[in-house]
Amino acid sequence: MQIALLLTTVAKKSDARRLASAALQHRVAACIQILPGLESHYVWKGKKLISREYLLLAKTTQRKSKSLEKLWKKIHPYDCPELVTLSGRAADVYARWIQASLSP
Repeated sequence: MQIALLLTTVAKKSDARRLASAALQHRVAACIQILPGLESHYVWKGKKLISREYLLLAKTTQRKSKSLEKLWKKIHPYDCPELVTLSGRAADVYARWIQASLSP
């Protein structure tokens, strides 16, 4: 069964928790994992930067992934947030749990 995984990063744990809470409250993600200790290397406005960040992994359905992306884009603290959606297959029992978690 197909599911979607939306990834984003933030600098503060409080922002990660706020994004996770909003996703659950709006029922657009069934589970969000917050991974600390990520080190990001990137170029921003012509400068090479290194930042400590938190990675969020949100499990959702294909149908709800656009709504989740829209929500996070609206409340994300970054000017240019990483919002990457990956699609894939999940075990039937897990995919059914995701679907059930997002139902009213």
